[in-house]
Amino acid sequence: MKITFLGVGEAFDFENDLPNNSHLLISEKTNMLVDCGYSVPKQWFKLGKEANFLDAIYISHKHADHYFGLPILLMRLWEGGRNRPLMIICQKELIDFFKDFSELAYKGFPAKFKYEINFTGVKSGHVIKLNDLELSFAPTIHSIENLAIKISDGINSYCYSGDGQFTEETERLYKNSDLVIQETYLYDKKVFGHSYITDSIEMAERNNIKCLALTHMQRDFRKNDLPKLRDKIKSDKVKIIIPEPFDESLISISELQK
Repeated sequence: MKITFLGVGEAFDFENDLPNNSHLLISEKTNMLVDCGYSVPKQWFKLGKEANFLDAIYISHKHADHYFGLPILLMRLWEGGRNRPLMIICQKELIDFFKDFSELAYKGFPAKFKYEINFTGVKSGHVIKLNDLELSFAPTIHSIENLAIKISDGINSYCYSGDGQFTEETERLYKNSDLVIQETYLYDKKVFGHSYITDSIEMAERNNIKCLALTHMQRDFRKNDLPKLRDKIKSDKVKIIIPEPFDESLISISELQK
């Protein structure tokens, strides 16, 4: 599996010009976009992928920086000539909402699409198959329901938090993963509904996580405090990375263990 970080920013990170937290997973048989906030489509189009490239999109929760880009992307895929089905994976109770949202954004156009959009609803504890991948889910503590996701190809596995502080269920999901992409709002201060860096590193250490990617940092913290703290963000047990959009372009999970 390979990961491309499309965006690593929080909801309103205009100061650092960082697109919303999102990334692309490429496995042997599956191409999957994970979250699609309002600034993500521009990042996606920079990749230059053809319209039929994507197999699936996962949306972690119903906050604008995680799904507002969805109708824009769907429309552009239609304009680009997409003609094969696309799966959208989300919480079961949000399926009708996302259908209505796409219609609201471009009234009448979804009916013109030349490709089917197949929704798959999930909840905490679910395990589903997607081609060569196994996907499983666990809740985090956020202001609304958010599901972290684990994706495994049978060899490597990686997890993505969406937003929110990890729970015991989340830690069980993360355990022994090769890569965890974790939302970390501040350095060592707890804010309700968000994780933070020092706590996340401790979590990664006790769960035998090979590599921890820190994303979705609060914009003022990232701009003013992160440069002073980078030398303190380390672990003897876990590789820590703070990715930038398109940093190293494609990142192989196996390489992250080196």
